[in-house]
Amino acid sequence: MDGGMRAMVLRETGHPLREVRLPIPRPGPEELLLRVRACAVCRTDLHVVDGELPEPKLPLVPGHEIVATVEAAGERATAIPVGTRVGVPWLGWSCGRCRFCLNGQENLCEQARFTGYQLDGGYAEYTVAHQRFCFPLPPEYSDVHAAPLMCAGLIGFRGLRLAGAERRLLGLYGFGAAAHLLIQVIRHQGRRAFAFTRPGDVEGQRFARELGAEWAGGSDTPPPERLDAAILFAPVGALVPTALQAVDRAGVVVCGGIHMSDIPSFPYALLWEERVVRSVANLTRADAVDFLALAPRVPVRTQVQTFPLSAANEALTALRRGQVRGAAVLDLAAPV
Repeated sequence: MDGGMRAMVLRETGHPLREVRLPIPRPGPEELLLRVRACAVCRTDLHVVDGELPEPKLPLVPGHEIVATVEAAGERATAIPVGTRVGVPWLGWSCGRCRFCLNGQENLCEQARFTGYQLDGGYAEYTVAHQRFCFPLPPEYSDVHAAPLMCAGLIGFRGLRLAGAERRLLGLYGFGAAAHLLIQVIRHQGRRAFAFTRPGDVEGQRFARELGAEWAGGSDTPPPERLDAAILFAPVGALVPTALQAVDRAGVVVCGGIHMSDIPSFPYALLWEERVVRSVANLTRADAVDFLALAPRVPVRTQVQTFPLSAANEALTALRRGQVRGAAVLDLAAPV
């Protein structure tokens, strides 16, 4: 390991990543040194690279859907043995002492730090992560198929929880990495799902129906029935009033992204009758534990398009253009 590591680095937002060699990081006292095996490419990575999220650490190694093997541990990092395969999500550290952490809302910790944003992430051959935010992975999944579980799966799962267990008919706006996993959970729970894609995306609608959507259409098309809840994965603020119009009385609209374009003004009548608009902010360790236990029971099957580490920019471009079916994943085992 003395020869350093390959990494894709963001030096300036709005510019492509650069492939460089960096020293292999040293784990802190409560950290694990991880050899990265795969890292999924998330829309949040696009928001970081494009400068839509404020003040990222620069230079930065992006990536927060990491599958890795524990190579070494800090002196107080004794919870996970060397050799264990783990996943690392977006939430990389929380203080554990503030009122949010003590109330089971560590996802809202004001001192939280995030993987691939304020902490170097998985677009590299090695990374370090705090042991509290590393999760043993189900053996049923290969490396590249486990990677999307760590954000696309988790954020969808949290969005479903916030929509409410009593909601039976759910609309999914934006049928990408998160929705293609979440619809499988919805169907497993005996609930119904409608899928909304970009207008004219016939292939995306076909994909949604293959995974169990009862109906699929463009986001400019009203659904055939009133929804109990809608979960928005597309970062398009104009979809909020559209979804409010689609949900029934007491319906819930959950905004699943960390970034969204501005929500346009809309008449109060769309919100009236006890409709609710709420956001999903990050995730908790409990979300990760619960979802990783559930996924192999469904079983949630991830559909992936793989890229070598050196093609991270190409993967980001494909995601930006809506050209990825399922999830894009950097495969660190792919030929250099």
